[in-house]
Amino acid sequence: MADHNNDKMSREEAGRKGGNKTSREHDKEFYQDIGQKGGETTAEEHDKEFYQEIGEKGGEQTSKNKDKEFYKEIGEKGGKKSGFQNN
Repeated sequence: MADHNNDKMSREEAGRKGGNKTSREHDKEFYQDIGQKGGETTAEEHDKEFYQEIGEKGGEQTSKNKDKEFYKEIGEKGGKKSGFQNN
């Protein structure tokens, strides 16, 4: 049986090409709009427990990959944004 896939690109390559074309043809506002729509759809389809689970998973991964300095930096940034000053 002959292999007829020699002239076809892989899904990975097709996805990369499509993504590159999309990024050339659309601006920041396009990505903000689709992100907003996706977030709204996700919120409609999932409950509080879903967000708790993904938050926990994300927190576990972050704690595995980040050190004490990372948490110090983001704590300082959060404090500055909220107006908290350490005197």
